[in-house]
Amino acid sequence: MQAKGTFSVKSFTPTEVTPDPAITTGAPVGISLMEKLFEGEIVGRAATLFTAAFDQTTGVGTYLAMESFEGTLNGRSGAFNFAHSATTTGTDRSAAFFVIVPGTGTEELTGITGTGDINIDADGTHNIEFDYELG
Repeated sequence: MQAKGTFSVKSFTPTEVTPDPAITTGAPVGISLMEKLFEGEIVGRAATLFTAAFDQTTGVGTYLAMESFEGTLNGRSGAFNFAHSATTTGTDRSAAFFVIVPGTGTEELTGITGTGDINIDADGTHNIEFDYELG
């Protein structure tokens, strides 16, 4: 099965986490908390832990996100976790990874497994797609 939608970031809150011992690299590492809102065949919200090594000046970096979603996929309600990451050199998106975490589905989404994708249109619209099975 497949579900497509768009999402917006309702909140983005950087957190103060400092590794011990601290190691200085060419890009700072940060952790933020996010809340996202979804529309389309995917309706609901996600609480997100967002980690990135990113250089604001050059636009080069990599992110890793762990999301806890609650809502509906194609009208089926429940919750589950998914993880994704990607790298950018400032103008592209590469090395993308996206997985629904097995064993995390609840209610009508119990047994959900699969993959997905995120892309951003030229106008800034954030698109998300889940390719999933229910077991």
